[in-house]
Amino acid sequence: MRKLEDLQLLIAKSVSELKYPVYPAELYEPISYILALGGKRMRPALLLMACDLFGGDVESALPPALAIEVFHNFTLMHDDIMDNAPIRRGKITVHEKWNQNVAILSGDVMLIEGYKLMMQVRNEILRQVLDVFNNTAVGVCEGQQLDMTFETSDNISIAEYINMIRLKTAVVLGGALKIGALIGNADQQDADLLCEFGEQLGIAFQLQDDILDVYGNPEKFGKQVGGDIISNKKTYLLIKALELVKNEQVIDLNKWLSTTTFNHSEKVTAVTQIYNQLDIRRFAEEEMQAYAEKAFEALEKINLPEDSKQYLRDFADGLLVREY
Repeated sequence: MRKLEDLQLLIAKSVSELKYPVYPAELYEPISYILALGGKRMRPALLLMACDLFGGDVESALPPALAIEVFHNFTLMHDDIMDNAPIRRGKITVHEKWNQNVAILSGDVMLIEGYKLMMQVRNEILRQVLDVFNNTAVGVCEGQQLDMTFETSDNISIAEYINMIRLKTAVVLGGALKIGALIGNADQQDADLLCEFGEQLGIAFQLQDDILDVYGNPEKFGKQVGGDIISNKKTYLLIKALELVKNEQVIDLNKWLSTTTFNHSEKVTAVTQIYNQLDIRRFAEEEMQAYAEKAFEALEKINLPEDSKQYLRDFADGLLVREY
């Protein structure tokens, strides 16, 4: 079995070799630009990993793996427009470097280019693979819409939030693993179980991200700690806190959620203190662990040799053991 790090390097090399027309430049240059910004290339590497686990030809799985990466970056290009984000991976976002119309149209072409790459799978599994890809793509769009709707909605439940992160984040992990398994000649049941493993793991990973945003070490987390608190982002922690607050805590939390002018550090400290009083971190960690367990339960049912299952366990542990 190939190491995940080697598969990520293979993807990075293959992405750098993707070639697009030079004309019209405003349409194609943004595609090369965003793909060159880097990233961990985790999603396409998972597709290759799944193919390899079932004894498939990793080289033949490269085009669909690249399809996943191109599709993922298409969603980032459009997300940046919706979020009005100025920076992506330390560089100017496409809509800022060019303009919104260019970013929309280039993103549209990226989606089509993703399909062209995905259609390079062998004919006997083409319809099956495209079904998975279609369902994944629709799920991501649904998740993004829910995330935006939640920004202006009150009384979001934990179940609604979990479904949103499943769609926005986790279905891509599951979809990539399922497509890779199908290319590697896995049977339908094993492909479905591997997809379930990826989805549940993706939910656990996002819940951990919520925890790290409040309790992480910024140097190790790689993001501003407290960013979700500052922006009133409806994460698991905030939704659970709104569910549990009583008396004075209700007044204090609502004050910070409604105040538009505030000191960032002061708000982060005050809201974190409310979380601590309610033991929110424990609830979040228990929820995260519950979804990790669901992932491992699916893994146990997959018809793979024990060393392959251990490889997936180690991968999951590495994904979920990030330092606070």
